[in-house]
Amino acid sequence: MSLPIGTQAPNFTTKDQDGKTISLSDFKGKKVVLYFYPKDMTPGCTAEACSLRDNYKALQKAGYEVLGISSDDEKMHKKFIAKEKLPFRLLADTDKSVHHLFGTWIEKSMYGRKYMGTARVTYIIDESGKIAEVIEKVDTKNHAQQILGGGSPTPTKSAKPAKKVTPKKAVKKVAKKAGKKVAKKAGKRK
Repeated sequence: MSLPIGTQAPNFTTKDQDGKTISLSDFKGKKVVLYFYPKDMTPGCTAEACSLRDNYKALQKAGYEVLGISSDDEKMHKKFIAKEKLPFRLLADTDKSVHHLFGTWIEKSMYGRKYMGTARVTYIIDESGKIAEVIEKVDTKNHAQQILGGGSPTPTKSAKPAKKVTPKKAVKKVAKKAGKKVAKKAGKRK
């Protein structure tokens, strides 16, 4: 369960990819994007990190300090940063203590099997250290736009609205496609 908007973000101390001790209180007076993600170098987590990387200048211009956090260790974070050329810090929470503080270590289910894992959640923390926004439905490929657009997860600014298809149009489209296939097969038989 995510922490409520308007509450003070819990302070924590952990290490970044270089083994440097980092506390949330180090960023007092700055806006912080604290994004929790499951695992370095996996498809969704890489897409999310690259969205933030590709829009890092815009995030900085908007006054944000970006911090990623997962249960991976410093060594794994260092590899991930080098491979993807990430310009921001990744924090190691190997004992999951920060995850527990922010309610992001949760029970998950896949193929009927239950297990504990990281909820992909982003907290936007304001200059006074209060939670200004919580993004629970993260669009990994467009996450920076979610943040820059005020954190609204659905729809994102870059999301295209679904095309409206009426049943009549759908039937015509299928019939047209089927007609082409039938004509093509008839041409091959001659």
